[in-house]
Amino acid sequence: MEKRATLEVIAPTVEEAVNQGLSELGLPPDAVEIEVLDSGARGLFGLGGRQVRVRLTVKGGEAESAGESPAAPEGVVSEAGEVSAEADDALLRLAEQTVAELLDRMKIRARLETRYGEADDDGRRPVLVDIHGDDLGVLIGRRAEILNALQYIVNLIVGKKAESWVQIVIDVEGYRMRRDRQLRQMARRMAEQAVRTGRRQVLEPMAANERRIIHLELRDHPQVLTQSIGEEPARKVTIVPK
Repeated sequence: MEKRATLEVIAPTVEEAVNQGLSELGLPPDAVEIEVLDSGARGLFGLGGRQVRVRLTVKGGEAESAGESPAAPEGVVSEAGEVSAEADDALLRLAEQTVAELLDRMKIRARLETRYGEADDDGRRPVLVDIHGDDLGVLIGRRAEILNALQYIVNLIVGKKAESWVQIVIDVEGYRMRRDRQLRQMARRMAEQAVRTGRRQVLEPMAANERRIIHLELRDHPQVLTQSIGEEPARKVTIVPK
């Protein structure tokens, strides 16, 4: 099966979407196949409405002519491996389409990359949707409240359409990766403090997915235990010396 780089762009007009996509890919118009996934709609009296969504697919000959595969720009599902092979997966497409439609309603221009994550202990792989673009801080919010809300809504919609539970993790410009790293570092630091002082350490209130990171980071620690206390949305992790 031929694996080719693809890029989806959301913009006010087809022309703007195509131009943005070509700029991101660094290719001329004749080097890609262009597919209008959503032609958009004008709102009442020219207000509101729905933006267009366009998919650009790099033609096979373009990559082969140089004798090697071109480097994929950010937001492009193009590696010649598991990710590209799964790009036609119905579940991935459903997740990506759902996120794209919600962003469209929010009037946010962005690029999406969708793939499967690593399998958990039960062999289930989450669907990862990475959102790339400019000025996307509005999608994160204070303590990722907006991002978590968006993720929750997408999980509900996709789960209902797929008629089965699906774990979908949405990230914006690597925010969750950076936050994950910060939480793990904090967990180790507070564990050391708990051991040194002999006193339990109470962390700030966190969402369930962030508390899980703390618990996992310290689950094999020989000198501390972790517990969650309190009620949502102020539930916290405590680190207790053994």
